[in-house]
Amino acid sequence: METRVLITGVAGFIGFHLARRLLADGWIVQGIDNLNDYYDPNLKKDRLAQLEGHPAFQFKKIDLADRSAMETLFAGSHFDVVIHLAAQAGVRYSLQAPHSYVDSNVTGFLHILEGCRAQKVGHLLFASSSSVYGANSQLPYSVHDPVDHPVSLYAATKRAGELMAHSYAHLYGIPCTGLRFFTVYGPWGRPDMAYFSFTRKILAGEKIPVFNHGKMQRDFTYIDDIIEGITRLVPKIPGPQANWPADPASSAAPFQIHNIGNHTPVALTDFIQTLEECLDKKAEIEWLPMQDGDVVATYADVSALQEAVAFAPDTPLRAGLQQFVDWYRRYYGNAQ
Repeated sequence: METRVLITGVAGFIGFHLARRLLADGWIVQGIDNLNDYYDPNLKKDRLAQLEGHPAFQFKKIDLADRSAMETLFAGSHFDVVIHLAAQAGVRYSLQAPHSYVDSNVTGFLHILEGCRAQKVGHLLFASSSSVYGANSQLPYSVHDPVDHPVSLYAATKRAGELMAHSYAHLYGIPCTGLRFFTVYGPWGRPDMAYFSFTRKILAGEKIPVFNHGKMQRDFTYIDDIIEGITRLVPKIPGPQANWPADPASSAAPFQIHNIGNHTPVALTDFIQTLEECLDKKAEIEWLPMQDGDVVATYADVSALQEAVAFAPDTPLRAGLQQFVDWYRRYYGNAQ
């Protein structure tokens, strides 16, 4: 029997790659996206063009915050699995446009939860973020750690989503799996991410802004590893934990949280050097102080993921960045 999945944010970076993988695996995929202009909508449309025409793919342009449209969506085809990736992304932008984060990441997620409740969906997987760890200074970040001190509104809305999902798992028995992604990069990526904007600026001979004077670390995770982690978790439907202890990663409800990260933090200066090598061009750097909402380091403990699905991301940064640079040059033409 063919499995039908709803992917929200299907024209986004992760959503596009996931849809392509599930279509190749024989799934029926329905995707939604509002194609907003947070970054170049043409890139989103070009991602969609790679999916459209596949007989098992259907796309609808829908905004998560549109309650009526979301109710109509869930009143139609039944979804065996919902993978909710759509969100207003970006830590720094949340300082400029806070309302859009509540509209999409809170109100929009409520509409997803209500749709899953109405349909009795078999498994809801939803994107959270490493940002929820906020002011937590204990590294590596573990799903067993408390996450009560977000340092940006973006992080707060992602943590709110985790709590909302738990309440629906508890009240209505909806199996929910939260996915905390760590600095995802790769071909067809997001132009607002540092690796993407750094590439553009280096090739254009422009200075790249480096915050906290480069004294930062990130757990860069290649897109293929993210997709592998998600697909392996789809059939791992959580159930209530017997004799449940007070553990943030699980629950007496059918609910679980997983980190998906490369568990190898890289110094920002080392990252820039690797990108320079892939581009064969030196960067001009503008050293800047720390920005509000940022954290100094991210580092994923993925032991729970390994235990659950026998997988941990492991793509080396150099290999992943080279794949991105090669794609960038193909997509944007003769970028020198």
